[in-house]
Amino acid sequence: MRKYKEENERQLEEVVCNKCGRYLRVENGILKEGCFGADAVFGYFSKKDGIRHRFDLCEACYDAFVGDFSLPVCETEEKELC
Repeated sequence: MRKYKEENERQLEEVVCNKCGRYLRVENGILKEGCFGADAVFGYFSKKDGIRHRFDLCEACYDAFVGDFSLPVCETEEKELC
């Protein structure tokens, strides 16, 4: 879960892993460690029509999460990082 200093500035203040509750390292509004951010809006034919879910996972919780998949995640190497 992300918290910003002020909505207008959108400067990142803190990031907490929704699974384990660990605070991830944020310095000067920049996230300084691996984090998986999810943002999903459920559409028609769902029991959650029109509901948005947002959450963040630290790298360890992400690894545990995808480790339970029946099919592995598709992995490719990126040339430029955001």
